[in-house]
Order: sequence, then C-alpha cells, then structure tokens
Amino acid sequence: MGILNYFIWNASPEIFSFTWFSLRWYGLLFALGFLITQQILYYMYRKEGKPESDVDTLTIYMVIATILGARLGHVIFYEPHIIWEKPLSIFLPFEFSPNFQFTGLQGLASHGAAIGILLALYIYSRKRKPGQTYLYVLDRIVILIALTGAMIRLGNYFNSEIIGKPSDAPWAVVMVNPLTKDIERNDINKDIESISYVQNDSSDASTSSREPGQRPMYAYITYKTGTSLAKATSIAYNAVNSVSDNRDHFEPIAQQRTVETAEGVVSKISLVGIARHPAQLYEAISCVALFLLLMGMWFKHKEKLVPGRIFGIFLLWLWPMRYLIEFFKEPQVTFEEDMTSFFGLNMGQALSIPLIIAGIIILVRSYRKKEA
Repeated sequence: MGILNYFIWNASPEIFSFTWFSLRWYGLLFALGFLITQQILYYMYRKEGKPESDVDTLTIYMVIATILGARLGHVIFYEPHIIWEKPLSIFLPFEFSPNFQFTGLQGLASHGAAIGILLALYIYSRKRKPGQTYLYVLDRIVILIALTGAMIRLGNYFNSEIIGKPSDAPWAVVMVNPLTKDIERNDINKDIESISYVQNDSSDASTSSREPGQRPMYAYITYKTGTSLAKATSIAYNAVNSVSDNRDHFEPIAQQRTVETAEGVVSKISLVGIARHPAQLYEAISCVALFLLLMGMWFKHKEKLVPGRIFGIFLLWLWPMRYLIEFFKEPQVTFEEDMTSFFGLNMGQALSIPLIIAGIIILVRSYRKKEA
C-alpha cells in the first residue's frame, strides 16, 4: 500500500469567474509578489537613508520589464511562430475566438524576465541617483525577485502547468483539476453536484507492472436531485472520454459505473492518474530559501555590502537550481524533446548557463574588490 502514497491536487486555478472574466490564483500571486516586495524595498531604502520615492520609480521599471521581458522571452525562446501567426496575441490578454474571453498573458519565461530586468535596472541606474549604482540596485532587487519568483511558481502550481516528470516519490502529485474542468464544461445542464477523487489502494491495484507515476484511483461524480440515471450515465461516459483528452495527467483508460443509491445517483469512474514531481514547488521552495539567505545577508551588512556580492550569490543559486530542477520537468514545447535528445539539455538549461557563468564572474570580482 505504501507505493500508492501520493497527493491528489484538485484546487481550481480560478478564485472566481464572471461571464468573460476570471480572477486566477496565478494573476493574484503575480500581483502580490510586486506589492509585498515593494513594501520590503520601502523598508530597505528607509534603513539605508535612500529616498522612498525612488522605490515607486523602481517598481514601475520592474513591472514593465518583468511583463515585457517574460512575454517576449517566452515567444522568442519557446513559441516564435506566434510572431507571424498571431502577433496580436503576444501582448493582448484576450481571446476573440471562439468567444471573447479574458485570458491574461499566456506564456511567460523567467529567462526573458531576467534579461528585461537587467536592461531596465541599467537604464534606471543611468539616472545617476546618489548612492545607487547598477550593482547597488541589483543587490537589493534580486532579494525581492527571489520572493516574487516563489509566488509565481506557486501560481504555476495552481494552474497545473510546467509539470514534472512521472514519479513514484511519496510526495508526487496527480493534478486532477484539468479533468474536473473538462467534466464540468461538458455538463451543459449543470446536473453535477460535486466531483471528488480518492486513491484506489485495493490489493489488485498495487501491481508491479505499473509504469512510474501510474496511480489507480477513483473519481466520484454526484448529481443534483432529480437527475435521471440515463442522464447521469451519459455524463459519466463523457467524463471517460475526457480522461483521454487529459493525457498529461491520466492514462487514456477509464471505466464508469453509474448507480442509484438512497442519496441519489452516483458515478464511479476507475482511472489511472499520473503522479508527477511537483517541480513548481521545488522551485518555489528554492526561491524562498534564497530569499531568506539574501535577506539575512542584507540585515547583517546593509550599506556595507560589497557591491555585486548578493547579486553574484543570487545568480549562483537561482540558475544552477533551475538547471537541476529542469531534469524533473517535462518539456514545455515539442522541440525541447529533440533538443534534449541531441544536446542533452532543454531550453531552460541552455539559457541558464550564461547566467551561471555571469554569476561566477561577478562573485569572484566582488571578493577581489574586498581584498583590494
């Protein structure tokens, strides 16, 4: 029974939705990242005797650089075909077909955000603000980027995106919400009362012939009072078909059994989930640890920090960790499979290497400055 230990994640990515608009956890966490870190930066600037008004300017630079850089980075590095096929979708947070819908910016790349932020802060530092050199600003901003990065990765987790590879680890996760959403979307008459999932830990389900990550489980669909057995059975068959459409999270095999009970009609669907590494949480935890480390360094040294020291440590933590965690992730786009087969690296790893090298150079120079 131990081999069946895993987590079932069925949280909705939406906080609420209203006709064409929905507020998603990803968007909220993204925005909170900037709001919370802005308050931390106010505190840091006060302690170091810098004008708090500069924080407002920096926040504007950071928001614009992050969104533009991350979006352009995703398009250029992962989906360049969008440039000539759907150029308006690069920056428009809407879809017009088949129906008008607010989608937000779909597809953001952290490497693109890094490039955008580096350029934006260079432009900011050229304003020659007293005591705010390029490295001074970077040393403070990267502390906050680590915290914001953790919140963004948590948003990815709510979205069931940037998924990990199949795993038998006891902390592996089956993300079932995409299937839940498909089942609810096909329930045109809104006959479904609830959908729940449980582990199938029966002895015949625990077989050694399973592939890594395969987890037998049940989905239970309960219906509103008055729903007929025939209608419920039809909904359950549609749910079985939806399993085949969610191959990132389930094996394309499922069976349903719909019965009438004293409480009403219930469908029991036998299916096989795919438990995966929660790679999003690996990165989020890594970012939180990095934030605590860098914030501790700032509290200890503040304005006495050797310029570039925190920035160098940031680069030599964040990007090597990203490089390693990529081994636990599935390819984000199709061409990454060929890239990994040929070069042994995916796009995220290849883009991390220059930033790792930059971190080594900057950190070494910061120690040489101290010696000098």
